[in-house]
Amino acid sequence: MTAMPIARARELVETLKLQPHPEGGWYAEVFRSTSNVTPADGRPPRSALTSIYYLLEAGQHSRWHRVLSDEVWVHLEGVPLALWTCDAAMRTAPAHTRLGPVDIHGTRPQHVVPAGQWQAARPIQSHSSGDYTLVACMVGPGFDFADFSLVPSDSDEAASMRHHWPDLAAML
Repeated sequence: MTAMPIARARELVETLKLQPHPEGGWYAEVFRSTSNVTPADGRPPRSALTSIYYLLEAGQHSRWHRVLSDEVWVHLEGVPLALWTCDAAMRTAPAHTRLGPVDIHGTRPQHVVPAGQWQAARPIQSHSSGDYTLVACMVGPGFDFADFSLVPSDSDEAASMRHHWPDLAAML
């Protein structure tokens, strides 16, 4: 018998040794390549590839942020995830991707967020307050917190989000 969702989320946090992530939710690094690459944009050498587990519980979200490398999101278990992306200047409407088991409505288990795009995510809740989503995120060139930024709450990007897409501004 499968554990109730809230118990399963807690089990995953403990079993996978997940820690709080600055953007929200829980994470643990799973892999960091020993091979290094030098990004063409002038950043110092980075691991060729990194991978994490990332878990969001009901009511949690991944705040609007960007990474200076391509990031692949892969749904592993739990409810589908709403993954939002927007260009670096936040001038075009954010695009919505639904990550989860393949269905006829366009839900797919994998999505790539190109380097530099703003992104945010949240579980698509059903009727259970214990809903959660577990994904794997792979970054290449590998993730480094020096390449990560959250949308500052007092920035032009945040003001644009609040003005044009107030329903998504809750993830700032």
